[in-house]
Amino acid sequence: MTYEELLTETALANEQVVVMTAENRALVRNLPGILGKRFIDTGITEQTMVGAAAGLALRGRIPVIHALTSFLTMRAFEFVRTDVGIANLPVKLSGFIPGFLSDGNGPTHQAIEDISLMRGIPNMTVFAPADEDDLVKMLPAIWQSKRPAYTRINTRKTSYQHADYLPGKAEVIAEGSDVTILTYGLLFEQALIALDILKSEGLSVGLINMRSLKPVDEQAILNAAKSNLVVTLEDHFLTGGLYSIVAEVLLKHRQTANVLPLALEERWFKPALLPDVLQHEGFTGKQIAEKILGYRTTSEQPEILLTEFSE
Repeated sequence: MTYEELLTETALANEQVVVMTAENRALVRNLPGILGKRFIDTGITEQTMVGAAAGLALRGRIPVIHALTSFLTMRAFEFVRTDVGIANLPVKLSGFIPGFLSDGNGPTHQAIEDISLMRGIPNMTVFAPADEDDLVKMLPAIWQSKRPAYTRINTRKTSYQHADYLPGKAEVIAEGSDVTILTYGLLFEQALIALDILKSEGLSVGLINMRSLKPVDEQAILNAAKSNLVVTLEDHFLTGGLYSIVAEVLLKHRQTANVLPLALEERWFKPALLPDVLQHEGFTGKQIAEKILGYRTTSEQPEILLTEFSE
């Protein structure tokens, strides 16, 4: 099932569902003719769309709204925060081309701070499916919730069949004692490749698809921290994303871990076709595995130096 098919089925089954877009119909091309007045295109006016969605939600509707992620989360941020978040309204934000999925677009269209922004909003829930199969398994629960929600929309088709989604729970793909990779969204594909490479090197490797970033599965993170190395992998700025979430959870539970963050550290990525973006920025499965192997080798040295210094 595709995103559009799921949304169509959901809207036809529930007349309270209203589909909205800010002139971004890529995900919902066929819905205007099906839903009629329950399909609303406000034009390139993300702030107006969010405000109107809040008004509809106050009158019992369930608005599912669409826009490019960068504009939905940044241009309309105040409206999302004040009209939707503070009021705790069931507006469902669908962000199109988040992270590396905006591949050929420059910094103005790159949403690589969206997780940080959205999870800081009162009452907002935040989700990042790994691919289309994961997306359609997660969205029914997300749309049925009475809370506001932001979802990084990922309609990439992969061969991986995900487990059913349990609200707020991560998907444990594999468990390992040497390395555990925590990731979400698009980079799950590359993490699978890295997993196989690392296992071929004789390592015990875990992989967790975080899926839900707010609420977050704290126990999954605490379990991952038992590995010798935890890797946070994300197409997001280092600040405020999964690396920050892991740090917050560990501090909350008074635990520590050896953590290697793989993210964008205060820089935007070079626009190109997606395979070239991943290669240039160092986020292919092979490059991820090489970074982890390299870190495991060099990270032994500081411990030796510290011991010698203490003596």
